[in-house]
Amino acid sequence: MVFHRESVYFSVFLRVARRRWSSVPGKKHRASLKEAAVKMASSYFHEMQENFRNNNKSREFPAHSAKVHSVAWSCDGRRLASGSFDKTASVFVLEKDRLVKENNYRGHGDSVDQLCWHPTNPDLFVTASGDKTIRIWDVRTTKCMATVSTKGENINICWSPDGQTIAVGNKDDVVTFIDAKTHRPRAEEQFKFEVNEISWNNDNDMFFLTNGNGCINILSYPELKLIQSINAHPSNCICIKFDPTGKYFATGSADALVSLWDVDELVCVRCFSRLDWPVRTLSFSHDGKMLASASEDHFIDIAEVETGEKLWEVQCESPTFTVAWHPKRPLLAYACDDKEGKYDSNREAGTVKLFGLPNDS
Repeated sequence: MVFHRESVYFSVFLRVARRRWSSVPGKKHRASLKEAAVKMASSYFHEMQENFRNNNKSREFPAHSAKVHSVAWSCDGRRLASGSFDKTASVFVLEKDRLVKENNYRGHGDSVDQLCWHPTNPDLFVTASGDKTIRIWDVRTTKCMATVSTKGENINICWSPDGQTIAVGNKDDVVTFIDAKTHRPRAEEQFKFEVNEISWNNDNDMFFLTNGNGCINILSYPELKLIQSINAHPSNCICIKFDPTGKYFATGSADALVSLWDVDELVCVRCFSRLDWPVRTLSFSHDGKMLASASEDHFIDIAEVETGEKLWEVQCESPTFTVAWHPKRPLLAYACDDKEGKYDSNREAGTVKLFGLPNDS
C-alpha cells in the first residue's frame, strides 16, 4: 500500500477540518481558558499528592509462573486481567484493597503478549499470542468463546470503542481487523515499516499506528486511507494511549521521551523527560488528568497531564513491562521483570502489583 496525502478521502478531510475549526476561540478567550486550566491543574496536583501521601502502598499478587507482559482492567473496574510468558491469562476480582484470583485461562500455545477488554462489556476480553491466534474469553463461563487464526506471531491488540472490531498486529507488520461478532477478518493491511502499538481514537473514525521510524501513522476508519504521518520521535515510537476524555493521546519512544498530543490539532503540546530508558508502557487515569509511564528505569513516573509536572513516583526493583490505571479510582496495576532469583530470591515470578493502596492497609 503506497501512502500519499492526495489519496485521502475528501470526506475524511472535512471531518477532521470540522473538528479542528468548528469553534476556535478568540485570543483573549484562549488566554483565559489557559489560565483557568493552570489553576485547576494546580488544585488537582496538590489534591492528588495529598492522596498519594496517604495511599502510596504497593502490594504484590501471585498471578503466573513466568513474567507478566500485559495487564488491563475491565470497563467497570471490577476485574483485572494479566497475560504472561507462561502462555496463560489470569483474571482477578478487586475486593476493597486486594486482588483475588478468579480464574486462569489456558489454551494458547505460546506467550500471551497483550490483552484488552471489551470497551463496554465487562465480561469479555481478548488475548494476543505468539502462537498466531487470538482468543476471546467470557469470564462468566471461563471458556474460550472463539479462536481466530492469524498470519503471524501476534504482539499488539486493541478493541474498537464501538466494540465491533478487534485489531491485532503481528511481528511481520501485518494488522488484521477482525469482526468481534462473526470472528472473521474484515480487512488486513501489510505495512512496509515496523508496526508497534496500535489504537483507535475515541470517536472510532481514525486508526493510529506507532512505528519503528518514530512516526505516528493516522488512517481513516473504516476506509484505512492515510490521513497524516507525524514525525513524532527521532527513534522508534513504541506505545500509544488515548485519554478517556478524548482531548489528548500520548506516545512513548526509544528516545526515553513521552509526548502528549492534542487530538484535534494533531500537535505535540508537551513532553515528559524524566525516564532514561525506552518508554515501554503508558496509561491515563480515569479522569485523564494523570499519565503513568514506565521503562527499564526502576520507577514509574506519574505526571500531571496539564502541567507535565511529576506528581508521584512509584519505586520498582526491576524494569516495568506494563501499567494500567483503574477506570474509576486512582489505583495503578503494573507488572515488572520479576523473574525469580534475578532480583530477589524471596519474590515469586509472575506477580501483578497494585499501587495506590492505603498506607495502613
